[in-house]
Amino acid sequence: MKKDRVLLGAHISIAGGVDKALLRGSKIGCSTIQIFTKNNNRWKANPLLKDNIKRFIALSEKTKINRIFAHTSYLINLSSPNKTMFRKSYKSFFEEIERCEILQIPYIVVHPGSTLGKSLEAGIDTISEAFNKILSEKKDTDVMICIETTAGQGSSIGFRFEHIAEILEKTDNRIGVCIDTCHIFAAGYDFRDKKSYNKTFKKFNEIIGFKNLKVIHINDSKRELGSRIDRHEHIGEGYIGIKAFELLMNDAKLRGIPKILETPKGPDMKEDIVNMNKLIGLIK
Repeated sequence: MKKDRVLLGAHISIAGGVDKALLRGSKIGCSTIQIFTKNNNRWKANPLLKDNIKRFIALSEKTKINRIFAHTSYLINLSSPNKTMFRKSYKSFFEEIERCEILQIPYIVVHPGSTLGKSLEAGIDTISEAFNKILSEKKDTDVMICIETTAGQGSSIGFRFEHIAEILEKTDNRIGVCIDTCHIFAAGYDFRDKKSYNKTFKKFNEIIGFKNLKVIHINDSKRELGSRIDRHEHIGEGYIGIKAFELLMNDAKLRGIPKILETPKGPDMKEDIVNMNKLIGLIK
């Protein structure tokens, strides 16, 4: 694997305008990035400014960061049995897809959501129906929805590969998948040595399929295997450990899959640089 062809990057702040994210990402050497297209802790989204849109599209070409992912607001819960919450989530998600269309972002990552105490099957049906409705209304969209694996906190969906597979089976074929390494580890999938790594990713391929994998959130975990707690840690400094990331970075099956850090950092993003260099250094 040639190191200069690695699709590696980080979740980047959009402070000051969405176009600033591309400048920040380019500055630290990202070849792929993830952003929020709006404030991730608010329902309301400020309109995208025309100048920011133009600069964003131009910079995606100039910086050669053309594998860009959006991540939805954390407020969105498309599995919610609460009708008011579901309507707000649906409207917000629909608007975020439209923002991706405007910015020419090809992928949007979303958490499957929480059943709030209802059955997993009911939640899976609810989110599947939501995706199908959105995609029927957005027949011509180029934006692909990517369902993210979860750690399994509370009554969340997506901590078993079977949950994701069932959503894929019940929805339009314009749905992809995002693996989060911290999340699957916290959910109980071990991949810290070659044997466990091969077992987990063989299972992923059998249940979900590598053909559906569009992006990997590459994070270590602050909590133990099977803890069901989502807490990201810097690469090699958590309970997953460096060997797992060495295996992942050298896995030919995952060579063309963008890998994006969501680890803690300050405004200067030095931590992202350290983590990316560490990951690149693992490539043989």
